[in-house]
Amino acid sequence: MPSTVVDVRQLTERFAELVALAAAGGDVIIAEGSVPRARLVALGSGRARQPGLHRGAITTTPDFDEPLPDEFWTGTP
Repeated sequence: MPSTVVDVRQLTERFAELVALAAAGGDVIIAEGSVPRARLVALGSGRARQPGLHRGAITTTPDFDEPLPDEFWTGTP
């Protein structure tokens, strides 16, 4: 599907058409004169995130909640 280039001044009158085109996978480029300024893209599937998919992939050390040493904040060894 080729790109559709639309001038920013045409957005209000063609908005519904351009959203439908982007939702169908089309490439909509918004230009100011001959200069491309933005691209209108469809959102992803919108599936809800599922907690716990990678359980155990990240672990912390036992001292995770301990205060950091002064050397960390002062930058001195």
